[in-house]
Parts: sequence; C-alpha cells; structure tokens
Amino acid sequence: MRVLLSTIGSRGDVQPLVALALELKSLDAEVRVCAPPDFGEWMARLGVPFVPIGPELRSLTAGTTPAIPARSSPEQLKKMAEDSVATQFATIAKAAEGCDAIVGATALQLAAPSIAERMGIPYVFAAYCPRVLPSPRHPPIPLGTRGETSAPATADNAELWARDAERWNATWGGALNAHRAALGLEPVSAVRDHVLTSRPWLAADPTLAPWPGDEGTVFQTGAWILRDERPLSPQLERFLEAGDAPVYFGFGSMRAPEGLAAAMIASARALGRRAIVSRGWAELSVDDAGDDWLAIGEVNQLALFPRVAAAVHHGGAGTTTAAALSGVPQVVVPQMYDQHYWAERVDALGIGVRHAPGAPTAESLRDAIAEALGRDVVERARGVATVVRRDGALVAARRVMSLRR
Repeated sequence: MRVLLSTIGSRGDVQPLVALALELKSLDAEVRVCAPPDFGEWMARLGVPFVPIGPELRSLTAGTTPAIPARSSPEQLKKMAEDSVATQFATIAKAAEGCDAIVGATALQLAAPSIAERMGIPYVFAAYCPRVLPSPRHPPIPLGTRGETSAPATADNAELWARDAERWNATWGGALNAHRAALGLEPVSAVRDHVLTSRPWLAADPTLAPWPGDEGTVFQTGAWILRDERPLSPQLERFLEAGDAPVYFGFGSMRAPEGLAAAMIASARALGRRAIVSRGWAELSVDDAGDDWLAIGEVNQLALFPRVAAAVHHGGAGTTTAAALSGVPQVVVPQMYDQHYWAERVDALGIGVRHAPGAPTAESLRDAIAEALGRDVVERARGVATVVRRDGALVAARRVMSLRR
C-alpha cells in the first residue's frame, strides 16, 4: 500500500506524521511525506521520501518580529489564500501520484480531500487537538484572523461554530471551488466540513485530551509519538550529571518576546535551580557566561524530560504530551491557537501550571515554577504518566492499512 502523509506547519505538525510514517513502514507500506521544505534533511536521514510544499516556515515564524504584517488588506488576504490553495493543488496532486490513500493533518488541507476524491482513493483528516473539531461541547479555537469581527459575548457554541464555518467559506471557498471545477468536481458549499470530513481522526491521548462528544463522530487513536532513540549529547549529559535536576525552558518553533531567555535563567536562579534553554526557532540566547545554565538545540525530549525538575514550554501538543509521558511537572506559557487548550488541560489535570496571561517575566516564571514544583503537582504528574498511551501511531497505521481497496 502506498500512502501520502500531508501537512503544512512547524515541527509540531510534522513530527506526528513522521511517527505515523515509520509505523506504516514497519507494516510494509510505502510512504511519502509532503511538508514544508524545512524538514527535507530530516526526512532524508530517516529514509522517508519527501515532497516539499510552500516556503520555508522558519523564516516566517522565527525571531521576535513577524515576517507577515500584523494587518493585511482584504485584497492581500484573498491573494494569499488563492496562492496557498493553488500551491497545494499543484504540489499534492503530484505527490499523490500512485498512492492508495492520503492522510492530512492540520486544518489547512484544502486540496488533499479534493485530490483524493478525483483519484477515487480514501482521504483521512487527523487533528492533534479536540477543539479543532466541531462539537456543541466546546467553542472553536480563536484563530485571531485579521479583520474578522468578534462574536457576541452571549454567543453559544452552536453560533460560534456557525460563524467559524462562514469564515472558512469566505476565506477559502472561491479558490477551492475554482480548482475543483478544473478537476471536473462539483463545488462544495461547506469548506470546513469538506476538509475535516464526516469522521475525522483525533491523534491525541484520551487522558490528556479526551473527545467530549459522541464516540461515533471521531476516531481517537491516541497521540502519534515518534519513537526517538537518540542519546543526549555528551555536553548535555555532563551538565545533567554536574548538579541537581535543572528546569527546562523551550518555545519550540514559536516566536519569542525580547529578553525571554534572560528571564528564564533568572527565574530558575531565584529558585536555586539550574536551567536548560532550548534555542528553538527563535534562537533564544543571552549574554551570560554562568555555569548554571546550558543552551541546547533540538533534542530528544523523551530522553531529557525525565531528568529535569520541570518543563516550561509554549504548550504545543507534542511537547505537552512528551512532558506528560515523562511524569515531569509543566509550566505552559501559551501564545496562540491550541496552546491555550493544552495549558487548560495541564492545569485541570493538576500536572502543571498555566502561566498567567501576558508576557512572561523572571518573577512570573519563578512563581509558576515554584507552584509546579509543589508536592501535589509532582505526584500527580507522575501518576498521569502511567496512563498516557504510547501506541497511538501504531493504532493509526493499522487503521490506514485497513483502508486498502
């Protein structure tokens, strides 16, 4: 069986698909991944055929200032939508040649379902967070779309989801249906439902992120966790062995406010702790030659997290799950999209602390870490670690293989 796995996003979007790809390969499937060009070298090292799509994302999201203007005109937004849809149809159509199924992850899979329909092959949409998927039991994730009007404070979930569907149609409907017409396909009237499908998959752990609705509407596989066997670097090993467990700080591929790295180190010092700072795409750094902190690059979190006192992070689905699996208390500093959901879940489960709204400071991080290091939180984090599932990617791979016609 030949399967195309498609996503447009940062490492947090791509890594779960890599986990699925490797499980599919273990079941003798042929797999290729379509993702931003940032990940081409990684795929080559893993031996996974790769098709790049769109621009490099690191140049758009790294640093402290956005590459895309904070305000864009309706004409600019329309042009951006048209260009994105055109790129997806051209790239994914070529990448899917000869495939028996397409699995798309993240909500920007605007071309993949139409291409699968034209080819007569199955298409699966997978979300990494329950709140991506419509349900009367929760509201949509606020996207912060520039120029959109806010819903009334009295709006219920049904009204909020209806407004969400209208935004999908207004933003993507014209470009999507133009390309569908070129393929000889009928227009779609509900873009969101077309992309998410009538029975999407939820690639999230049921303890950390339970689906709140009818089980028959969503197939929850568990999180797609990459089996990472890379050792920690000798430098990192020496640092870990040189003293008490440090506090880990990392914002992944997120943009970071000025001075964040210095605030991180200062907060750990205020608690008598050492610090590990993951540079991330923001290239976090600070002019400080102290021997009580270490800056690192990309790392095997499942090897590192069991050896730290706490993990302070942005609230990406993958980092939250890795910390939960490791039984380490968390401090989540959410910035956008589903990160607020993961911060809420960490707080509700009692396995960590949601940082207060606003830019983190040395004082606010200190207070949040101190709370996370409390005995009750530490014990709860260790307890939840015993029930978080590790087989989500294998469950999904087996279900993909059952799609063969």
